[in-house]
Amino acid sequence: MEVIISPTPDEAGKLAADAISELLQRNPEAVLGVATGSSPLIIYDELGRRVAQGSLSLAKTRAFMLDEYVGLSADHPQRYRNVIQDEFVDKVDIDPAQVSGPDGLAVDLSSACEAYERAISDAGGVDLQILGIGTDGHIAFNEPGSSLASRTRIKTLTGQTRRDNARFFSGDIEAVPQHCLTQGIGTILQARHIVLVASGRGKAEAVHQLVEGPVSAMWPATALQLHPHVTVLLDTAAASRLQLASYFIETYQGKPSWQGF
Repeated sequence: MEVIISPTPDEAGKLAADAISELLQRNPEAVLGVATGSSPLIIYDELGRRVAQGSLSLAKTRAFMLDEYVGLSADHPQRYRNVIQDEFVDKVDIDPAQVSGPDGLAVDLSSACEAYERAISDAGGVDLQILGIGTDGHIAFNEPGSSLASRTRIKTLTGQTRRDNARFFSGDIEAVPQHCLTQGIGTILQARHIVLVASGRGKAEAVHQLVEGPVSAMWPATALQLHPHVTVLLDTAAASRLQLASYFIETYQGKPSWQGF
């Protein structure tokens, strides 16, 4: 796990975009994993800027979403397929037909989850997965207590996650769905490269557990410690609980130029 601490969230977003740009230079048909939430926005904005200036293209790229609410109508603004359209697809030149997500409106949700796992596998797997992290350490919608070997499935959202997400529903927690479909931790761990972005002091404890705590289902993100290629991009506030912060800063400053992401 490589931990990079930047002065600002914008700088962390640029580094994540650098990692994606390097990947697409090697393989324009790479498969990306895209996430919703506040943290990835700086990445999508930077990717959009690079596409607009002509230095990057996602025209041949495929993308898979991490999760989706169950039961939100197809035109609901907080349906994650619509959020990804607004925050990612509309900013770059990816073909919208090449962006897939779990079907939260399926009659048979279990079958929809199985179909989504097959679709990711049939695409050759995810080359680079973008992640955020919840204040309770969840990744995607894998809440505390989730199996570290879990696959795409239906989950019940905790009160904490619904409170955190209520800001997207005009502050009304009752409007936040209680269920979702989410890639499992085991599914996420199959991505070849995972890039997790976190900013703000509110994420500091979760980041501390992710990087320095024991691997535990109580902090689902700690499963990333078992992955061979994870890049954690933080601003100084999100890194404020790290006991080894100075070490991570020194390590990045001394990183060989040829090593890349």
